[in-house]
Amino acid sequence: MNHVLVVDLGYGDAGKGTVVDWLCATRPVHTVIRFNGGAQAAHNVVLRDGRHHTFAQFGAGTFRPGVRTHLSRHVVVDPLALAAEADHLATVGVPDALDRLTVDGEALLATPYHRAANRARELARGADRHGSCGLGVGEAVAYGLAHPDSAPRVADCRTPAVLRRRLAALRDRLTAELGPLDAPPVDDCLPAFTAFADRVAIVDRSHLAEVLRAGTCVFEGAQGVLLDEWHGFHPYTTWSTTTFANAEGLLAEAGLAGTAERLGVLRITTTRHGPGPLVTEDPTLPLADAHNATNPWQGRFRFGHFDAVAHRYALAAAGGVDGLALTHLDLAHQGLRICRRYDGTDRLDPGPPGDLDRQAALTTRLLAARPDYDDGPPADWPAAVEEALGAPVTLTSHSPTAEGKRVRKGTLLTPFV
Repeated sequence: MNHVLVVDLGYGDAGKGTVVDWLCATRPVHTVIRFNGGAQAAHNVVLRDGRHHTFAQFGAGTFRPGVRTHLSRHVVVDPLALAAEADHLATVGVPDALDRLTVDGEALLATPYHRAANRARELARGADRHGSCGLGVGEAVAYGLAHPDSAPRVADCRTPAVLRRRLAALRDRLTAELGPLDAPPVDDCLPAFTAFADRVAIVDRSHLAEVLRAGTCVFEGAQGVLLDEWHGFHPYTTWSTTTFANAEGLLAEAGLAGTAERLGVLRITTTRHGPGPLVTEDPTLPLADAHNATNPWQGRFRFGHFDAVAHRYALAAAGGVDGLALTHLDLAHQGLRICRRYDGTDRLDPGPPGDLDRQAALTTRLLAARPDYDDGPPADWPAAVEEALGAPVTLTSHSPTAEGKRVRKGTLLTPFV
């Protein structure tokens, strides 16, 4: 069997959710595996009958009967948000989402204290805000790196005394640093976390190897490569590895390296939430996105023309793909063009992971860059993107539903029917 790894090659919001849903609708997928990010993900899936859900922690194949979700140890798990998401899924006809969920006990927990600290730091930045989602995911990762032996983890929810001690230490450390936090007392949080442990199957890392051998799996990435913690444009980035690296590491641990197709997702308009570089931004574009509105933490949802320079960079940072899924082709009549170079250069090269000074300098350069566009919109978007990026477009999306997807002949991802 060939597993499929799905990664966004932009700043997020390219349509990973609808692509994962299509994969699960057209082949016998056993499990959708989440391998980065947390509750800040917002993967929208719309069904033909009009039902809609924004998937955050559950896999975007959950509308499909029997498809399971596994949250790997690379996901930051928010039990409170997970319960709310399960409640909404039940209202749109999926009452068994929690029954189809497994969670790695090593995964970090996102708590009300992380969320409160995240928001306090972002507000303190004033005009220099990073565009955080305000859900505490990055705060949980940072705390886990600073306190690896005492950071709250999913498995702690099964041992209330341990969890109470770790939550209290977390609260006290963050309060000492930031002042009083807008978060409830520890004893008020404990019942929700222990209820999560009673309701959800918490597993160890050996479970995933069994899943990967049980059937075809789809690895669903969160956010986009241009927001990657090491390769994104610092400081407007996420505390998460958004490339294929985590997924490929999990496959290698299971002895299954090289058994997956790498699918990159792009939309024909390059977009981003909030501040940071968007070289091709064009406020005159007559575009809107019903599922991506302005919000108080990330800020405005911004639209630009297709940025081939940035997407080439993402491809290089991710190590290439086997195919591309090109979405939002229903917007092709809106005058969108392709930017192939900025200021005379057509290529940005990723540096070594960890050199954030280099990434910050790249950010400064991009904030001043001027795009150079083709004369007009391409007559054939998939062919033009293939030529600009040097990678095959294997799937096109012309509407939010699975029925709006088309496989290009002679390429990967032929549906199993």
